[in-house]
Amino acid sequence: MVRAISLRHPVPYERYILFQERARAKRKETILFLEHPPTITAGINYNIGNLLQNPEFLSKNGIALHYIKRGGDFTAHEPGQIVTYFHIDLKGRGLTISNFLDQVLSSAMEAVKKVWNLDLIRRSDSPGLYLSADPERKILSIGVLFKSWFTGYGIALNVSNDFSAFRCIHPCGGDWRNMVSIAKLGLDPSLEKRNHWIVEFRKIIQETLSED
Repeated sequence: MVRAISLRHPVPYERYILFQERARAKRKETILFLEHPPTITAGINYNIGNLLQNPEFLSKNGIALHYIKRGGDFTAHEPGQIVTYFHIDLKGRGLTISNFLDQVLSSAMEAVKKVWNLDLIRRSDSPGLYLSADPERKILSIGVLFKSWFTGYGIALNVSNDFSAFRCIHPCGGDWRNMVSIAKLGLDPSLEKRNHWIVEFRKIIQETLSED
């Protein structure tokens, strides 16, 4: 069984990167649940035109900016998200990249359905999870690093974040106004519900990984 850790207080992004590097060096499997202070990250496929504010503006407004080695373009992290990071040995588990991504997204969808009775879908043209009732509206972002068949980074579910950092980018090349959260949908964003989602997701993903 993969060790799972939930952290209560927002974790600066650079601290997570150090954790990821140590986990990779030891090939120590861990799933982390946490929040970040306002942060914008750019993946290896970023388009600088999707960054709408300069670094000086971001710094002045307390938004960190990091260029990292995950896939994808610009995205944002904010208090009020549930960020889930995976450090999984794909080679040791005999998993392909596509198998792993399928497991992560299907587990997240199932947990959201159980906790908030909200139906989500995947889109073939854009990564992440979207509302079944309005497929333009994105509620979960994904960006994973695959290096030496060991994963890093992961997913971010919008629960009660205010989207102030998202206003500074075109997230994954799209319009930030298409981003949605549990709270914006009028659903319960309480800590109890957040913890319930973590418990459900952890149970589902652990069972899924154990099957391989």
